[in-house]
Amino acid sequence: MVDPYVPTHGNAGYKVESYDLELDYRVNSNRLNGKATITAVAGQALSRFSFDLSGLRVSKVTVNGRRPQRYTQRSGKLYITANIADGSEFSVDIQYGGNPKPEDSPWGELGWEELTEGVIVASQPSGAATWFPCNDHPGDKAHYRIAITTDSPYRVVANGRLVSRRVKASRTTWVFDQAAPMATYLATVQIGPYDEVQLATSPVTIRGVLPGRQVREFRHDFARQQDMMKLFCRQFGPYPFGGYTVVVTDDPLEIPLEAQGISVFGSNHVDGRNGSERLVAHELAHQWFGNSLTPSSWQHIWLNEGFACYAEWLWSEESGGLSADQQVSKAHSRLKGLPQDLLLADPGPELMFDDRLYKRGAITLHVLRKHLGDEAFFNLLRTWTRTHRHGSVTTAEFIALAATFSPDEDALGRLFGAWLDSYELPPLPRKR
Repeated sequence: MVDPYVPTHGNAGYKVESYDLELDYRVNSNRLNGKATITAVAGQALSRFSFDLSGLRVSKVTVNGRRPQRYTQRSGKLYITANIADGSEFSVDIQYGGNPKPEDSPWGELGWEELTEGVIVASQPSGAATWFPCNDHPGDKAHYRIAITTDSPYRVVANGRLVSRRVKASRTTWVFDQAAPMATYLATVQIGPYDEVQLATSPVTIRGVLPGRQVREFRHDFARQQDMMKLFCRQFGPYPFGGYTVVVTDDPLEIPLEAQGISVFGSNHVDGRNGSERLVAHELAHQWFGNSLTPSSWQHIWLNEGFACYAEWLWSEESGGLSADQQVSKAHSRLKGLPQDLLLADPGPELMFDDRLYKRGAITLHVLRKHLGDEAFFNLLRTWTRTHRHGSVTTAEFIALAATFSPDEDALGRLFGAWLDSYELPPLPRKR
């Protein structure tokens, strides 16, 4: 299980069932000590296997309660020598620590990063190994229990349900359980001097975690998030997780980011004027497209970003802004003037976060909507999210499902061939 877009990460020899993380973090000194218990199933007989771990030193390893024959660390990997039978479940305990920091990548710095006061974790696509040992591949989804002990003045947010919060002296332990399978890049910890506000209780509980000084502007800028949630539940199917949390850091961020059940915005995205509302819709849509349905490999990232970008346009249409037709026309005109070197179905690591991928992916969905008609198109999206709920997906699977909704399979094949498998931007279909 090695992704050609991130070839130094992942291990094909096993599949992780669960991560149990016990973390102790000192904010002032940026010191992280951790114990990870990883339960996995071997996909073949193993004599040596690896986990991804970057910048942190391992002090102890046991495999099924016993010391392995050997373990070593080099080049962002923890290699463990131990005999595991094909098909067997095994458990690895790893104690580690150090001063976590982001990892340099072709897409910028990724992973655990200090804020002015606190922590942000932004791991997409390959930063998870900066804070816990893992099989860092988008297709390997697992259950998580994350316990974080840190200084009591700080609030902690992590994935899943907060199951306990224990205060002892000047430190607090927060324990979260993420029962829904989750990819490593979507695992996160956010720490800061935050207040909590509730925005909605239906159809999903929505809360904000942010600096107290921004609560008023936040309530204004995120006021329509409940309406977005209602729209997306109608169009995409039921919200896939137990609740939704928006974190606003005290520091500015270049772009917001999604994690499972969580979105993270910078202080610059809260201006009291709805200046980032399209991004609010985009990050929310990722809970369906990217988080519940995760790409089997990064080649299929348009299934994340094209769908989330189209959700922006659906919200614009719903809320009295530009219609989806107008958004498509505007985006298509802009793409025509840009280089024609993007293959949507396989953009390569250099272009996987290119804005052209987002826009061309969204246009592709609109062209598909026009081909199928609204009723069949939204039935397709709801069937897609239901069939693959909490799973891993590929472009071929989406095409195959779309074919079951199309009255003309040949025309559908030409549509996908032109928009997904050709570099040249196709013209928009003529209006009927």
